[in-house]
Amino acid sequence: MRLSLVLFFKRTVPGHIFRGKRRLVKPVSKQAMNTLIEEYEQQEANMLLLRHPYLTREESAGHAKALGKHELFLKVKQEQLTALKMKPHVTLEDRLLHLRVQEKWD
Repeated sequence: MRLSLVLFFKRTVPGHIFRGKRRLVKPVSKQAMNTLIEEYEQQEANMLLLRHPYLTREESAGHAKALGKHELFLKVKQEQLTALKMKPHVTLEDRLLHLRVQEKWD
């Protein structure tokens, strides 16, 4: 009875506790601030690397062509498409594999 009275008269936020006009606002902790500062520092380091790339635009445009990456990509893609069109290779062992279920060794 006492527990039900405590729960009955307990004052909480009406509705969803994290939304709306009378929501509960979590206080900002020192750990949360430090985490946010670390995330901002990491983003700034990433942006610095993006602003000053390792290769220039001219080098970047020509390095993939020199390595032949596009031709290799097209070749692999063509092989995948032809493999999809053909039926997979099936051996006699694959066909008769279901017969080996009850095979036991003494």
